[in-house]
Amino acid sequence: MTAPGFLDKLIGRLGRVRPEEAQAHLLRVVREKGFFEAIFNTIQEGILVTDPAGRITYLNAASHQFFGIDDSCLGQPLSECVRGLDWESLTRAAEALVSRDMQVFYPQERFLNFYLVPLQAHHLAPSTRASRRAAAKAAKAGGVSEGPAAWAMIVRDITETRRSTAETIESERLNALTLLAAGVAHELGNPLNSLGIHLQLLERKVRRLDDPAARAGLDEEIHVARDEIRRLDFIVSQFLRAIRPSRPLLRPDDLNAVVREAVGFLAAELEDRRVLAETDLDESLPLLALDRDQIKQAFYNLIKNASQAMPDGGVLRIRTAREPGHAAVSFADTGGGISAENLSKVFQPYFTTKGAGGTGLGLMIVRRIVREHGGEIELQSTEGRGLTVTVRLPLGERQVQMLPAGGGDVRSDR
Repeated sequence: MTAPGFLDKLIGRLGRVRPEEAQAHLLRVVREKGFFEAIFNTIQEGILVTDPAGRITYLNAASHQFFGIDDSCLGQPLSECVRGLDWESLTRAAEALVSRDMQVFYPQERFLNFYLVPLQAHHLAPSTRASRRAAAKAAKAGGVSEGPAAWAMIVRDITETRRSTAETIESERLNALTLLAAGVAHELGNPLNSLGIHLQLLERKVRRLDDPAARAGLDEEIHVARDEIRRLDFIVSQFLRAIRPSRPLLRPDDLNAVVREAVGFLAAELEDRRVLAETDLDESLPLLALDRDQIKQAFYNLIKNASQAMPDGGVLRIRTAREPGHAAVSFADTGGGISAENLSKVFQPYFTTKGAGGTGLGLMIVRRIVREHGGEIELQSTEGRGLTVTVRLPLGERQVQMLPAGGGDVRSDR
């Protein structure tokens, strides 16, 4: 790492240097090497250097953290230490600077951006302009192409940038849906009310019919029409609740009592679906600041989702527990679970795995309610073995919220 000119002079004078003078020069080299390594290890970007064949010759502390590798990889091919990195394709254009993004799954899932820089011999060794021209001329005369003498890879963490971009897109999508919601409420609400009124008038006329068979047939048709109106009204109300949730009115309340009410309210539906609801409630939980109606609505949606995931019956285990700083409520079903591909989509509006029977708004509503209470929602699923949804609510009102280490954007939805 020391200055090339200094090393040149030292090597040229080795025959005339006294042992104590050589020792002083070597100590200077060691100190300068340690100084530069210390600087590189404080840099948050990963720095890796390889030889022309892709074998690692240097890596700093950030590289260890990003890729989960250590100094035992020195001298090893980079593509073997970082599996999935196609070294051949990256270095095919030997003179070009390559920039790519990658997703890393171990030791921590994150997104990285790196650029790969070819280093020529004159970048690494001392030489004058004349000597570089002479070396290039000699290489050309010998029919040898002057390829990189080494490669430098500079890596930076872009996880927060990507997450911020995703949140911005989600926010813009919700803003667009909010504008649409006003139009939907106006365009569908009034016609639905009008249809309901006309069905009532029609029912009165049907009751005055003398023919019982005709009256029964018309009653059935009216019943179907009324059910469809209710269904449309439900979809509109769900949509509006998801897009424009009211601010929660927080009061001290018993979380376990809310769970019992939600289970009791849906007991008949669970019984019809042959779903057994088992509860394990931690009675030591303190009162929490809750909007009872909103939290109950969130629990309704989660219980309904769980029961619908078990069409042939099953067990729904509902558990409350105290965790550091939070009260947790988990809903674990024995249904088919959700695939890893779909698990990342379940909070998107209108995404559903229930076909025509689902609105795709239930979990979105749950997440909005939970976040309005300062909590978080977590999903764990094994396809074919069921889904567990855990809602975590703060035990007390927080004056501050710690942000992830390393900074990050302030998020408006927290």
